[in-house]
Amino acid sequence: MPRFDNQTVLVTGGTGGQGSSHVRAFHAEGANVVIGGIDAERGAALADELGTRARFARLDVTDERSWSAAVLAAESAFGALNVLVNNAGVQNPPATIETTDQATWSRILDINLTGTFLGIKVAAPALRRAAGGAIVNIASTMGLGGTAHYAPYVASKWAVRGLTQTAALELGRDHIRVNTIHPGVIATSFIHEPAAGAVAAIADFYSPEPFAIPRLGEPADVTQLLLFLTSSDASFITGSEYVIDGGLLLGPALQTETA
Repeated sequence: MPRFDNQTVLVTGGTGGQGSSHVRAFHAEGANVVIGGIDAERGAALADELGTRARFARLDVTDERSWSAAVLAAESAFGALNVLVNNAGVQNPPATIETTDQATWSRILDINLTGTFLGIKVAAPALRRAAGGAIVNIASTMGLGGTAHYAPYVASKWAVRGLTQTAALELGRDHIRVNTIHPGVIATSFIHEPAAGAVAAIADFYSPEPFAIPRLGEPADVTQLLLFLTSSDASFITGSEYVIDGGLLLGPALQTETA
């Protein structure tokens, strides 16, 4: 039997490279999926592609009322909400702290951090009504160390770590597990296309050649970890952090010597 039969999953940023991978995989595993996002055309197209167990909900993650509407849409369409994936996020154009304007700082934290906070706040009562469930917050390896020129993004992802652990403590007795995934460099438009206002893309600064696993990650790599963490197979895991980066944070791998 598919792992997510009779369960409903809300994925924010559900039309992006990683988000759409997550949505398709949950659907393939039997879940009802609610695709949260701001691109109505792409969201509706993905929902139409998947069929009757899929819905698009326009969701501005910085707006609590928008969150309430998305959660209500999930419960109205499918009867309950069982899993929340806080996947939506944006990157700042590279700049030093001194040259980063406050508007950029505020926008990045509003989407990446406040959006995650509001998701937990609004979804928790619905998960409680469903007798428990799981929340996974998608963070980043940049939330595990400093990265020059990306202060807003780094700060937002560090903060998501503390928010996740706090939520795990607050919601555990309600049978709601909360965990974090920290992807490294994943081959999506988020990595290959410059952020708004930027000239270079993140991928321009990262070669996978030194990684222990010398390739960029694929959305499916993250998706498979996500499916595990939100399934009953992970029923004793909460407040935990999972790095999926091919060894990026370990430093350069030992190169194989040729004879």
